[in-house]
Amino acid sequence: MMTNSVFVWVKELPYGMNATTLLDEDGNYNVYLNARLDFSAQRKAYEHEMVHIRRGDFYNDLPIAEAENI
Repeated sequence: MMTNSVFVWVKELPYGMNATTLLDEDGNYNVYLNARLDFSAQRKAYEHEMVHIRRGDFYNDLPIAEAENI
């Protein structure tokens, strides 16, 4: 059963990567925000990741680059 909860983590990510989201085996979204960013940039990155979640990008066949350009 998929729960589709959103968990947010702040971790050091590679430079140039503001955030990433991974869908786990339980159907939960794990949003990782880059700890190197200030709060304002983390919030913007979080909102960006939430657009992908709300739009259902994890359940379509679009390449990542195309999903980023929509």
